[in-house]
Amino acid sequence: MSFSERRNTTRWIIISISFLIISLILWNTYIFFQVFKNEERLKMNLLANAQKALVNADENTDLDLPLEILNNNHSVPVMLTMYGDKIISSVNVPERIMENEEKSLSYLNNLKRENDPIVIEYAPGKFQKLYYGNSELINKLKYYPIALLLIIVLFGALIYNFYKSTKMATQNKLWAGMAKETAHQIGTPLSSLIGWVEILKTEEIDPSITLEIEKDIDRLQTITDRFSKIGSVPALELHDVVSETLSSYEYLQSRFSKQVTFSYDAPKEPVLAMINPTLHSWTIENLVKNAIDAMKGKGTLDLQIEQDAHHIKINIKDSGTGILKKQFKTIFEPGFTTKKRGWGLGLSLTKRIVEEYHRGKIKVLHSEIGKGTTFQISLNKKEQ
Repeated sequence: MSFSERRNTTRWIIISISFLIISLILWNTYIFFQVFKNEERLKMNLLANAQKALVNADENTDLDLPLEILNNNHSVPVMLTMYGDKIISSVNVPERIMENEEKSLSYLNNLKRENDPIVIEYAPGKFQKLYYGNSELINKLKYYPIALLLIIVLFGALIYNFYKSTKMATQNKLWAGMAKETAHQIGTPLSSLIGWVEILKTEEIDPSITLEIEKDIDRLQTITDRFSKIGSVPALELHDVVSETLSSYEYLQSRFSKQVTFSYDAPKEPVLAMINPTLHSWTIENLVKNAIDAMKGKGTLDLQIEQDAHHIKINIKDSGTGILKKQFKTIFEPGFTTKKRGWGLGLSLTKRIVEEYHRGKIKVLHSEIGKGTTFQISLNKKEQ
């Protein structure tokens, strides 16, 4: 049995034991409730006998014990009736209720629903009925299981959130460590490639070839820089968002199939914002690649950059399959993907770069199934 299987087995054992303990507590609470109910029933039987003794008393009857029993009831509401629902006396019932006939009958009906009456035959063929309700203790005990379940649910939610946050923190450290190690490993062959390019320049080789190789080496250096920044707070600098965005966009345009039609509309003047160029480039690349995947490598991709008084907004629109409205937020969650390949980290990473590092916002601005999707990045513009 693997470690993960043993851990899952242990987890289910703990859950099962927890449910068993909860069931036992609830069962014992029910038993206690029934015990208290029976004890109150016995107490009401004594009170009924005392009432019978009081009704049948004569000048020689000792009434001390019956009166003591009747006077010792300080918690259980009682109504005594005869001839149907004619109320002849009450104990522990508010006076405001007894002063109103409609309210007193309503209160009597409530007592009928709580407990069966005790019939007092004080003379042959003559009866009184004693109706009683639950004491304050019984009422509190009745709601105890609900309070217990609520506490258990809240405690379980707290444990779950703690476990989930701990697991996510561990995973984040693992991914950050792997990213930094990847950047370190790429660095060695990258340095070698730079050396080989310098050698090729000395040979009689078409300069355009070495130029393209240098572009790809620069790209690899950018990727290495991106991975090295994961898990650390990046430095933000004042840059022209328009030029940085178009630079990444045009590079990707040259690397993808001609079946994708690229277009853009952007301000002619610089628009400044505090960004990290390397991470901003990664953001644009993730959104462009995501759009091309949605179009299955064929379609129209449009980038629009617009601004208002305080924000610069980057819209990336594709003509792909579209996204369901209920998925507008879930697509940014780690692991969520609609593709057969991939780990569902691209959009999650993009959201983290935009919102946590650049203090901006990213959202699905518009999407329609079969027609395409528009993502929007909003960054805080530096006032000029």
